[in-house]
Amino acid sequence: MNVVFFLLVAVAFVTAAWQQLGDYSGEVSPMDALSKAMVDSASGAVELALGLVGVMALFLGLMKIAEKGGLLTILARLIRPLMVRLFPEVPADHPAMGAMILNFSANILGLGNAATPFGIKAMQELNRLNPRQGTATDSMVLFLAINTSSITLLPTGVIALRAAAGSANPAGILPTTLFATVCSTVVAIMAALAYRRFFPLPNGAVEEMGEAADQSQEVGQDSEAYPGYPPWVSWSVLLGFLVLIPLTVVYGERLSPWILPGIMMGFLVFGLSRNVAIYESFIEGAKEGFEVALKIIPYLVAILVAVGMFRASGAMNWLVSGLGAMTAPLGLPAEALPMALLRPLSGSGAYGVMASIINDPAIGPDSYVGYLVSTLQGTTETTFYVLAVYFGAVQVKRIRHALAAGLTADLAGVIAAVVAVAFLYG
Repeated sequence: MNVVFFLLVAVAFVTAAWQQLGDYSGEVSPMDALSKAMVDSASGAVELALGLVGVMALFLGLMKIAEKGGLLTILARLIRPLMVRLFPEVPADHPAMGAMILNFSANILGLGNAATPFGIKAMQELNRLNPRQGTATDSMVLFLAINTSSITLLPTGVIALRAAAGSANPAGILPTTLFATVCSTVVAIMAALAYRRFFPLPNGAVEEMGEAADQSQEVGQDSEAYPGYPPWVSWSVLLGFLVLIPLTVVYGERLSPWILPGIMMGFLVFGLSRNVAIYESFIEGAKEGFEVALKIIPYLVAILVAVGMFRASGAMNWLVSGLGAMTAPLGLPAEALPMALLRPLSGSGAYGVMASIINDPAIGPDSYVGYLVSTLQGTTETTFYVLAVYFGAVQVKRIRHALAAGLTADLAGVIAAVVAVAFLYG
């Protein structure tokens, strides 16, 4: 992150300085615009983190109820065959497994910030298994790679925005989004596994990881009282999950308002059925969420200020103008290119670009470009935001191949989105 942070700021400064020393048009000078972007981005980062406090407190409170009721163990057993192969360093019944599953589930349902508390909880649990604090483990990197690729069955926010823009088929992005996210997730897993050989752990960490793995196996042996379900149960759940795909395509718009209230009610009912003190457990988890949300503010300020400077300097516009002529013949018009480039950098910025495009009368939500930018918004997470928040929550400074794997997944998601939208709506 040191190199990424410096490059974003340096490119922004050089671009603004070049314009400042030359002839520029407009009432605000490039350097003044850069200064304003720095201050506004820093303030926006704090506002974002404070806005996240409530969400973090809410969902970590609910997660504490689920944890005490044993829901995480149940979920871990259900998809144990897959998770133990993807994350061999993590014991099958470790709380990290359940937290990762809940995070993936929230992303699948398109819940946005609701997935963040589960992801942070997963990172905290994974960090308990980390023998070298401050350095990302292979499990952490793989988890974040899958997280940034963001399999999404129900992009509720994008569907709502398309409906508000007057789309005749606001849920028409469901099949294209699903195809693109599945492709990006598969590529994310492959990239995380392939790149780790180029980003080895520090000297001595390999032996420590081996000792940690042995300890993890002992924990798993201690948990033999909680064996995995028979394979047919896990495969039945997977089949049921696949059945949900066509249901989300057909009934996605009707289901979306029920998701968040349904999750809260479901967690509370589950806790009561397991004799959990739901109020006290909720308060305990909410306190943890409050503390974590405040802890990530410095990391958000750093990355959002760098991204804000990059945009305000005009470097983003220059990059788009230079690449637009090359990407247009490949199915990525210049109008949609800012969306593809901005999505890994800034979630709110990409959301604003998408909104402006689909509300443009010359383009509209149901045009090829309208479908493409909508699919891109639901295809991947904001990679730099995810890295800053999740690694910041556990003070990991050496991220190894996490950024490379995330950006590779982003590229795969863009390519898959272009292919899917061109096939259905081109």
